[in-house]
Amino acid sequence: NKVEGRSEYIQLLYIPSKAPFDLYDRQQRHGLKLYIKRVFIMDDAEQLLPNYLRFVQGVVDSSDLPLNISREILQESRDIKAIREGCAKRTLTLLNDLMKNRPEDYKLFWNEFGQCIKEGFGEDISNKDKLANLLRFKSTCEESEPSVSLADYVARMKSGQENIFVITGDNVQAVKDSPHLEIFKKKEVEVLYLTDRVDEWMLNFLTEFDGKSIQSVSKGSVDLQNVGTDKNKSSDENIKNIEEKAQPVIEKAKKVLGQKIKDIRLTTRLTDSACCLVSDDNDVSGHLERLLKSAGQNVPDRKPILELNPTHPIVEALIKESEAGGGQIVGADGNQVSDGVSPVFSDLVSLLFDQALLAEGGQPDDPASFVRRLNGFLLEGLSK
Repeated sequence: NKVEGRSEYIQLLYIPSKAPFDLYDRQQRHGLKLYIKRVFIMDDAEQLLPNYLRFVQGVVDSSDLPLNISREILQESRDIKAIREGCAKRTLTLLNDLMKNRPEDYKLFWNEFGQCIKEGFGEDISNKDKLANLLRFKSTCEESEPSVSLADYVARMKSGQENIFVITGDNVQAVKDSPHLEIFKKKEVEVLYLTDRVDEWMLNFLTEFDGKSIQSVSKGSVDLQNVGTDKNKSSDENIKNIEEKAQPVIEKAKKVLGQKIKDIRLTTRLTDSACCLVSDDNDVSGHLERLLKSAGQNVPDRKPILELNPTHPIVEALIKESEAGGGQIVGADGNQVSDGVSPVFSDLVSLLFDQALLAEGGQPDDPASFVRRLNGFLLEGLSK
């Protein structure tokens, strides 16, 4: 491509079919070859392209830059800024054309360089809409390959659905069996799988698409009452009745778990599982917390919300145990340990919390205690 006007330069750009082995090496320089008036100046001029497009190879020959230019001058040059914006625009135009006219080739590109495109949301705000159109994901409707675009998702949204739902995790197997998806599978609401390490960071910048908010199913509350055709008008009243009955149980469970949780509440998002952990709207997710800790970052302690499925037999047993138990439990030193909380109730609540932590990919703080409680209930069941 030959550009004329305020800046004159020739660009020859191409995208390799395979990603280089050092694509994600921060110490490695990536960039285009810079020529000035057909005189070679330098390799890997990273200032000519945004970092997220570092996979692009090619040559730029400028007519405006001085021959004695250095890397330091490149960072401050207005002509370089114009070339950088022009190369980025040209590359995104090429990718958009590839996506529309050569979908099979675009699949190959996405499998090699898709994670780089996701980095662009934090680096290139001006092209955020173009980048959003290029995204591809796996989902509950397509688990074999990342072929679902955000536009495809919006076109398939159910009647009454207002948000684009996503779930983050380490891999597809981990997220497809997550308890957070149970109500979505029941109502046949599609959820996008975000399993790349960069996805959690991308969600900080990609918050909506086509006027639809992007919501993680593992954060905040989920209301699918008006989605689809199987609307149940009496469910709200049933939940209120169960909440009144379960309120003493919730208060006792809060005493057992103490500072481990922010809150305990009943939920309608679960159909098969007894419980799950969710983050508050303004807190980091459990997956992001684990990613940051694995990278050696200091992360504020996250206090998740424990959600209980009021129709599950274990939770019903918890309610019965709460009603049957009670009184003051006195420790070995003669001091009162708890009021109205039996040892069985305490162990069951702790076991549910640890199970929910395991289901979301976490690990109990005290694995030995988890095994002891689990074995206790297993032995009691076997004896009966």
